[in-house]
Amino acid sequence: MRHLKTATAALACAFALIPAGVATAGTGPAPAPTARTTAAASTAPSADGNPASQRARAAGVCADAYQIGSTGYITRAGKTVASVKQFYSPSCARNYGYVWVWQSFRDAVGDYDVTSAVYSYSQDEVLGKRSWTNTTAQEFWSNGTSTVSECTAGSGTVRAAGDPAPVGGYSSKRC
Repeated sequence: MRHLKTATAALACAFALIPAGVATAGTGPAPAPTARTTAAASTAPSADGNPASQRARAAGVCADAYQIGSTGYITRAGKTVASVKQFYSPSCARNYGYVWVWQSFRDAVGDYDVTSAVYSYSQDEVLGKRSWTNTTAQEFWSNGTSTVSECTAGSGTVRAAGDPAPVGGYSSKRC
C-alpha cells in the first residue's frame, strides 16, 4: 500500500509539471476531412496576389495575408497597365501594398520602374515603400506596415523606360 501511495504521489507530481493547455499527439478532435491539406499551397505568383510566392516571402509577407478593399488600377495613355491591391495579415498585424503589372504592358515596353507601398491617410505618408528599377518582373510587394488601426490604401506606380514620370494608382480606402 505504501508503494502505491508513493507511485501515486510521483505520478501526480509528474502531471503537475505538464502545463495546462498543452496538446499532445492524439488529443482533441480530428480535423474534418475537408480541413486537411494533402498538397502544399501554390507558390506561383498571381494577379490575385499570393502571399506564398517567392517574391512575397522575400518581402516578408506573412502567410495569412489576404486582400482588403477593392482593387485599384494604374493607367498609361488610356490603357490599364497594372493592378494595385492592399493586403492585411491578422497574425502579423501588418498591411502590405501589392502591384501586379499586366502582361500586355510588359509585352509592349522594355523594362520599367515600379513602386509598391501602403498609403496612410492618418499620417499622410507613403509607408513600407519598395522600389524596383529597370525590371521586367510582374509581381511587387511592399514592406509590411504597422497601420492596421489607420485608414490606408495600397499604392503603386509604374514608369516605362523613356517616360518622364511614373503613373500611379491606389486600392480603395480601408479604415
